[in-house]
Amino acid sequence: MALNHHSPPGPRGLPWLGVTFDLVRNPLALLERMGHECGPVSEMHYWRGSRVLLNDPAAIEQVLVVQHQKFIKGVLLRLTAQRLLGQGLLTSEGELWRRQRRLMQPAFHRARIADYAPAMVRIAAEQAEEWRPGQQRDLAAEMMNISLRVAVHTLFGLEMKSEARSIGQALSAIMRRDLRRLRSPVQLPNSFPTPANRRAERGYALLESLVSGIIEEKRRNGHSSDDLLSRLIAGGDAEGAPMSARQLRDETMTLLLAGHETTALALTWTWYLLSQNPAPEAALHDEIDGVLAGRAPTPEDLDRMPYLAAVIQESLRLYPPAYTVGRSSLEPTEFGGYQFPADTVFLMSSWVTQRDSRNFHNPLAFRPERWIEGPPVEGFRYFPFGGGPRRCIGQPFALMELGLVVALLASRFRFRLAAGHSVVPEPLVTLRPKHGMPMRIEERR
Repeated sequence: MALNHHSPPGPRGLPWLGVTFDLVRNPLALLERMGHECGPVSEMHYWRGSRVLLNDPAAIEQVLVVQHQKFIKGVLLRLTAQRLLGQGLLTSEGELWRRQRRLMQPAFHRARIADYAPAMVRIAAEQAEEWRPGQQRDLAAEMMNISLRVAVHTLFGLEMKSEARSIGQALSAIMRRDLRRLRSPVQLPNSFPTPANRRAERGYALLESLVSGIIEEKRRNGHSSDDLLSRLIAGGDAEGAPMSARQLRDETMTLLLAGHETTALALTWTWYLLSQNPAPEAALHDEIDGVLAGRAPTPEDLDRMPYLAAVIQESLRLYPPAYTVGRSSLEPTEFGGYQFPADTVFLMSSWVTQRDSRNFHNPLAFRPERWIEGPPVEGFRYFPFGGGPRRCIGQPFALMELGLVVALLASRFRFRLAAGHSVVPEPLVTLRPKHGMPMRIEERR
């Protein structure tokens, strides 16, 4: 292929500022415009520099799999997560990442996560005991509480019942403040006492205190058990020295936040989509009722409910919680006939690619049947968990939790969006419903 020495196409912007204001106001719309109108390789310029969006499944596979050694995690993740996650598994690179991945991998093997299933079902059932027919609840907050308790119980061997709302509020305050600082050319110091700064700094303090308390409680009472946190406290892998206090803090914070945030959001978006699509909801209820007949689900039941799996896949297609993946190139590279120097930042957006009509027919429709009736979806037309060596380590864990929780709750309830509520996706580090998800609870039986 002849190389094109011009820049890729992209949205026009202002001198120096480029598309900064579009990025601040509506980043999802900006990414969609680039991916759907500007071709498989496009570029935007804003006040920090430029970003290249790859909306070509083959190019995405090159970055995440085939040539993964030529790329590191994107600068946005490092800038937004460095203070919070430090050098945890999500943000670390090189030998440190490989060592930590080896240490944590056994906790996410299929046989091991099957042992977590009873706790997942029990915690979801306990949460549902607080609901009453006709009651309105914020399903986003309810799902955060379930997934947080599951993560803390299964990964840390501890119980947590009351902190989910405060953790969610802390994360929202941190992400809103820090992402706005990264996207906007006008910045005040973090120490300046604006309402946003005060909320974010209180959020950091709360999370630091919480993680410190978890580690201390585990050291004091339970580090001899076989949960993942006990393994981290006990020391490194076959060749490693004991983990430093700072590294233990970073890994615990990463597991706490990454271990529940995306799963809770996937559950929330699933309930929203089912509430807006009565026919798929009815088909899901029929399948669950036929398999479970009123009892609680088990991991073995999930293999007997293909429509449930399709509902989850379709929800992750339309509303992927990790809606964008970023990588920075370590050396010059080429995509789509364009040459890029080292240190180019590439974006790959599952939100954009999975909603592209070139990859999925009628892409904005919620059609779980497409995962059952159509040909298998191949390659990187679909990548809600990323891909390659840095694919989300918790994917099997998350899919089991999603299946069990949806099966249990959908066997007992249906949820209806509160009248007049506007659902607005908010692209922070993860894809959140900006104003929560208030829904009316209806008992099915």
